[in-house]
Amino acid sequence: MQWSDYTNGQRIKILRGEDVRQSDLAEMTGLSIVTIQKAEQDKQFTLPTLMAIADALSVDTSVILGQQAPRRAMRRDDRMMLRALSQAVHDTAAGLLPDSIEAPAEARLQDAIDRCWNLYWKGHYTEAGAITAPLLAQAAAHLHTQPVGEQAEAWGLLADAYRLAAYVANLVGARDLAYAAIGHAQSAAESSADGLRPALVASGRSWVYLRDARLPAALALAEKAAVDIEPRFSKATPEQLTVYGSHVNFAAVVASRMGDKDRAAAFLSQSHATGARMGNEHRAHGTLFGPVTATTQAVGINAALGETGKALALVDAITDTSQLTEAARNRYAMDKAMAMADAKMWDASLDILEKALTEAPQWARHQALPGVIVQKVDRASTARLRRVSKLIGVRPGIDGFSPATRRTAL
Repeated sequence: MQWSDYTNGQRIKILRGEDVRQSDLAEMTGLSIVTIQKAEQDKQFTLPTLMAIADALSVDTSVILGQQAPRRAMRRDDRMMLRALSQAVHDTAAGLLPDSIEAPAEARLQDAIDRCWNLYWKGHYTEAGAITAPLLAQAAAHLHTQPVGEQAEAWGLLADAYRLAAYVANLVGARDLAYAAIGHAQSAAESSADGLRPALVASGRSWVYLRDARLPAALALAEKAAVDIEPRFSKATPEQLTVYGSHVNFAAVVASRMGDKDRAAAFLSQSHATGARMGNEHRAHGTLFGPVTATTQAVGINAALGETGKALALVDAITDTSQLTEAARNRYAMDKAMAMADAKMWDASLDILEKALTEAPQWARHQALPGVIVQKVDRASTARLRRVSKLIGVRPGIDGFSPATRRTAL
């Protein structure tokens, strides 16, 4: 059934889910349990009731009325996080801070930003977004306490907080919020003293473009961001190499989604050279890069280009991914599964996919790629396929994916 095929009452019941009872919803809204029961039975549904329930469930009234479907894999805690994050992004940009906000010291604020990035790269997107919301207000308050002429570093920290908000919003499909947050990040980054931050924001905007299927714009911006910060290898710091390597790697990803083999190969060559120069993985500005990242990312890039043999050869050469973040390891598992599906290695593909979905359910429910893989192995009608399909909520042979989804499933 389509979302619009349900009644208002059925939609309320679906949105509150199994974890929220009718009595819980009554307490959350301040309505009587009888009113909640009648609303779910479509017997009584006034505008005040609609607005109270929508607010409690953290959705727009249009979602309850069936005019707009809820986002895929969006649970109540996701919706609450997204609403709080949206308010924080827009209020902070407008200079509206809570009266009770305290400005933390620079070191404490940097630690909080690092913790948020760690959560993000573990695949704990809801938790990362929930922490980023108050972090934005704290970063803005910290900026306001700095003397005029000494605000550059504070602007950089605010840019990092906005970029975190943009990444979380983009990953969960809140595209408008992602565009707003990355725009505010750009303004803050341009006022910072760090020449790498504007390029990091540009790369983030390129990712928003990619998820929005604006592939030519994504590639142009990714290329420019990489060129702007290209270091001299003989003098480059690990931090510079980390940021540059992640940029050229992402440019290769975008080129592969456009089917441009030559440009993807050129960027991959730079990515591998940067990783080799570094020798091991390094963290900087909320990202991780090194030789292992370069090689594992190349698997997905080659798979996207239809170079299945190259992708599988790289898989055979990769023996240790322990230096990667959890999200990066999970993504690599998806890329392996995709390459194996393309090679018609159905069972091996499903084994890897099922393992990743089971071990990292929080990460997996925000990913589109598992559904694409299931569609590829659909002809292998097995019990394993049915188990995997159930894990991601996709019905083999029924739920399709558009070409844009296949290209931009990151």
